[in-house]
Amino acid sequence: MAPTGHQPRPPEVEETFYQALERKGLSRRDFMQFAGAVAGMLGLDAAVVPRIAEALQQKRKLPLVWLEFQDCAGNTESFLRAAKPSVDEIILDAISLNYHETLMAAAGHLAEEVLERTVRESKGQYIAVVEGSIPTADGGVYCTIGGRTALDIAREVCGNALATVAAGTCACFGGIPAAAPNPTGAVSVSAAVPGATVINLSACPFNAANVTALLVHYLTFGKFPALDGLGRPLFAYGKRIHDACERRAHFDAGQYAEGFGDEGHRLGYCLYKLGCKGPATYQNCPTVRWNEGMNWPIGAGHPCVGCAEPYFWDTMTPFYERLPKVDGFGVDVSADAIGVGIVAGTAAAFTAHGIVKSIQKRRAEKAEASEDERAEKS
Repeated sequence: MAPTGHQPRPPEVEETFYQALERKGLSRRDFMQFAGAVAGMLGLDAAVVPRIAEALQQKRKLPLVWLEFQDCAGNTESFLRAAKPSVDEIILDAISLNYHETLMAAAGHLAEEVLERTVRESKGQYIAVVEGSIPTADGGVYCTIGGRTALDIAREVCGNALATVAAGTCACFGGIPAAAPNPTGAVSVSAAVPGATVINLSACPFNAANVTALLVHYLTFGKFPALDGLGRPLFAYGKRIHDACERRAHFDAGQYAEGFGDEGHRLGYCLYKLGCKGPATYQNCPTVRWNEGMNWPIGAGHPCVGCAEPYFWDTMTPFYERLPKVDGFGVDVSADAIGVGIVAGTAAAFTAHGIVKSIQKRRAEKAEASEDERAEKS
């Protein structure tokens, strides 16, 4: 006799990163291009691309919770504009985004229950992302969610996470809320939760490509990439903006825009005199860029404000006044001195080159005359 009633459904097998993307129509070629692009961002050899692709084909989704505290949601906005893969692919397929106040449909007690369940059932296995600084003054009352302070939430969620990604400068270093006089006692995630494993992705806002590369590195190698002294991945913060800037050649030539809209500004000259903090800022803005890699602030004619650095609101202002010294060129060397020195050195080089050429020409003429004299005598 045939069995009656409903048969139990077999347990669902969780999709891998690649299976989920494939289901959404991503071609194998696009997938390999994505793996190659991430390898390039991480500074890895092309030989590692197959390993990255293999890991993404086999590894399961990472549970992720995203907390927002003293912030403007700018990092969420940046995340929403991610490309290759797009943000919906990241959210729905690359990771299991269990909690994000701005993006999730649930609200109130239902939303908080999701967060509590993730922390309880996936302890030590989920990634926490924190956007915004954490107030500590007066018991942390200046930011509360569901009747709990941000400080209390951060200590529980970040303290039980596999790792915490501090998204943006506010979460990394306190940012604008921590600027003097800092009435709320705003601090970074690392300061609020000293025992947590925190990876800083600073900038205002951060670039979503960096968090994608960070997660792919973990899925591939089972560990997070090497960090600098400020807890930032070296692949994204290992070089100064100044060193990879498309206007660097103009700096080296002593060519500067003197004002917004002047001829030098229109010609793409260096923006150092207009307040560019590129010589003192470490980030991969010039290479990763924004808007699907099309442009970035300096490329659009605006000087870097140093937003990826600690306490930039206090140390990099006024934003449109230049730094008094040029990092890496000697403590007493200003932009003017560099420009004058380059011009003088170039002129001297041309002069010397002309003298040498003149001497060589005269020697050649004398040698030719001597040959003619010997020919006549013979």
